Amino acid sequence: MGVAIRTAGDGDRELVVRLLDEAFQDDPVSGWVFPGDEYRRTTHHRLMAAFTDVVLAEGRVDLTEDGSACALWMSVPADEPGHGEERPDDDGFARMRQAVDPDNERVELIGRLTAGIHPSGRAHEYLWMIGVAPGRQGEGLGTALIGSVLDRCDQEGLAAYLEASSERSARLYRRLGFEASGEPLALPDGPRMWPMWREPRTTG
Repeated sequence: MGVAIRTAGDGDRELVVRLLDEAFQDDPVSGWVFPGDEYRRTTHHRLMAAFTDVVLAEGRVDLTEDGSACALWMSVPADEPGHGEERPDDDGFARMRQAVDPDNERVELIGRLTAGIHPSGRAHEYLWMIGVAPGRQGEGLGTALIGSVLDRCDQEGLAAYLEASSERSARLYRRLGFEASGEPLALPDGPRMWPMWREPRTTG
């Protein structure tokens, strides 16, 4: 049976934020940005809300019809830097830190570091985040969400990019055709992230 997927709208914001917050509570990178279980439980959702707002405004959020999984995508044109790469007047990372958790420099640093490794020069779809409700993981929902976009990428000859936040997720993405794009990003005193790129597959 296929997984029903729709595009989320503003009315789905709170659902998406809650879904991402729950899905990433035990994620290594979230644990680095917000160390300590209690701190993470009370603060992490603010960063997920900030991410959701950006993608609802500038990208696309795909949501399973039953609300159990979501994927945040940004389309990056060929003539623009990758998501988050700074322009002379861009202080978006600092603004996000002020809005989310002003005393936590890692909120700002994670944006700057991932922007620094993001490929530029070629149009691609950027999988910013994908979250599956903890009780529904392992059912193939994430694969279905990603696969629907990858099918379109293959039809349009478009590449895709992401940063895996764990070795487990990197293995999943490799099965979907992603390959390592440069060396892993080692967060200061923290875990690694794996930049991964996928060339479109020819059809027919």
